[in-house]
Amino acid sequence: MIFFCYSFLSHIHLNNTKHTDPSPPPMRGHDWINTSLPDELIVEIFSYLFSKSTRDACSLVCRRWFRLERRTRTTLRIGATHLFLTLLPTRFSNLRNLYIDERLSIPLHLVRHQFPLSFPSHISISTLISSFISQGKRRPTDDEGDLDSLCLSDAGLSSLGQGFPKLHKLGLIWCSNVSSDGLASLARKCTSLKALDLQGCYVGDQGLIAVGQCCKQLEELNLRFCEGLTDTGLVELALGVGKTLKSLGVAACAKITDISMEAVGSHCRSLETLSLDSEFIHNKGLLSVAQGCPILKVLKLQCINVTDDALKAVGTNCRSLELLALYSFQRFTDKGLRAIGNGCKKLKNLTLIDCYFLSDKGLEAIATGCKELTHLEVNGCHNIGTMGLEYIGRSCQHLTELALLYCHRIGDVSLLEVGRGCKFLQVLHLVDCSSIGDDAMCSIASGCSNLKKLHIRRCYKIGNKGIIAVGKHCNSLTDLSIRFCDRVGDGALTAIAEGCSLHYLNVSGCHQIGDAGVIAIARGCPQLCYLDVSVLQNLGDMAMAELGEHCTLLKEIVLSHCRQITDVGLTHLVKSCTMLESCQMVYCSGITSAGVATVVSSCPNIKKVLVEKWKVSQRTKRRAGSVIAYLCVDL
Repeated sequence: MIFFCYSFLSHIHLNNTKHTDPSPPPMRGHDWINTSLPDELIVEIFSYLFSKSTRDACSLVCRRWFRLERRTRTTLRIGATHLFLTLLPTRFSNLRNLYIDERLSIPLHLVRHQFPLSFPSHISISTLISSFISQGKRRPTDDEGDLDSLCLSDAGLSSLGQGFPKLHKLGLIWCSNVSSDGLASLARKCTSLKALDLQGCYVGDQGLIAVGQCCKQLEELNLRFCEGLTDTGLVELALGVGKTLKSLGVAACAKITDISMEAVGSHCRSLETLSLDSEFIHNKGLLSVAQGCPILKVLKLQCINVTDDALKAVGTNCRSLELLALYSFQRFTDKGLRAIGNGCKKLKNLTLIDCYFLSDKGLEAIATGCKELTHLEVNGCHNIGTMGLEYIGRSCQHLTELALLYCHRIGDVSLLEVGRGCKFLQVLHLVDCSSIGDDAMCSIASGCSNLKKLHIRRCYKIGNKGIIAVGKHCNSLTDLSIRFCDRVGDGALTAIAEGCSLHYLNVSGCHQIGDAGVIAIARGCPQLCYLDVSVLQNLGDMAMAELGEHCTLLKEIVLSHCRQITDVGLTHLVKSCTMLESCQMVYCSGITSAGVATVVSSCPNIKKVLVEKWKVSQRTKRRAGSVIAYLCVDL
């Protein structure tokens, strides 16, 4: 019955997505659904619709479906406004997860026709919603104080707690007007809270203490950029929710020191994830966490005053560690990494960024000890070379993702070993690896036939030979990016088109690629959704015509700095690519205002057009001003 009704609803919403009449839409003389099915059954059917687009479409069939669909919503993401929050409980009665983000912005032209005032160039979603709610009652001004008054306040937070006492997850992202009073009020009402994100909120210790006292089920807490907090608040929170807390993030909190980390280590024995970014945390604090949180699984550190001693403690005590990320460490050496290799046998994901004192010996210890490694990123670690990665290729047979960024000392031999040993590799990133060339790519292609994603940037030794091998052997490849690789030409793209069905392609700055290569992609990859061909001087209208004919699923295209593409090619492109959502075409001298107008008028789903301001006619501005973005604006 449920399956039948689901199929029936799907058929109805496809044919009635614009109906807004209070009465149900006519269905060949009779409405069998609204007259036969009770609210409870329709709500039950809606609960099986997991796609947001499908739910949205169903909610537009009629007012009854709109009202019932909102009753099944459990998650909502919005911009903040206390006026809007007071309306939420009556409309989304089953809401359990609410994410409020004041970083969300909307262009001025979307509201200018409603409020002919002097708004800033971008206003928050909260300002927009609040303006619509209060239209006819009061008119906001462009005063700083008036705009601040539209953001989420303590009163709004209190009313939110009153309306959703069973809230499980709450995100307050950069809600700068919220203070401890509002947080404490919410904590007293939402005692079932399990996850709280306070990133960028200037709340104080009293609010955090209230959370610790009232929210005894709290499992996840994000305190990134909460500059108003001190050790007092975090210590009291650890005392209150130490038994349940599983995830903690702290960054840029200058007044949180080792004292807080000692409290976490003493009381939060269930902690599984810890992210620390602080220059005020030393060995003492991390040692306490390592000794007191034995089931720690995820550890992300950017603490310049932490040394090998702390990492040794992690290796000794945290035997369940699965993910380790070390950022910008100047005081870690191979000794610390060796301790991880010796103790953390379950490690699957390792990220090393700008760790200048790590060398091949440290990577050897990881390869020898962590046989289950699946993800490895080495970024800017200039003392790690070919030999270190050779160890990974020989020992880590389960590796599925490898990223090498700014690794000038890593050469072809290392990837030869990876190609031989890592048969399950699916993702490979190579950025500014000047010593890696075609031999390495041929080895990866022949040995890693499961490769699905290959991103290469500024690796000047890689040319046609290596990419042709990828096209020949890696038939599962769907995502390819070859940016600013001067030796890659049309022959490489032809081989890719013959062997792979790409969804994503970026060949920006590959000057040897022209019409022939892109035409081959158009004919061989009809599933293509994203294409970046910017800075290709030999690309012209013929390629655009072929893309328009064969790649009808294309949603995003970047044509910037392609001087041979004209309005004619653009017309052919958009003729059949009606799903196009984004088109970037700055510094295309052959494209005029007529071409811009063609894109806007031919693509009903267009959301963004990036172009020079002088190429947009007044008529186009009036018709689609909300989707047009300018590279250069008048000063």
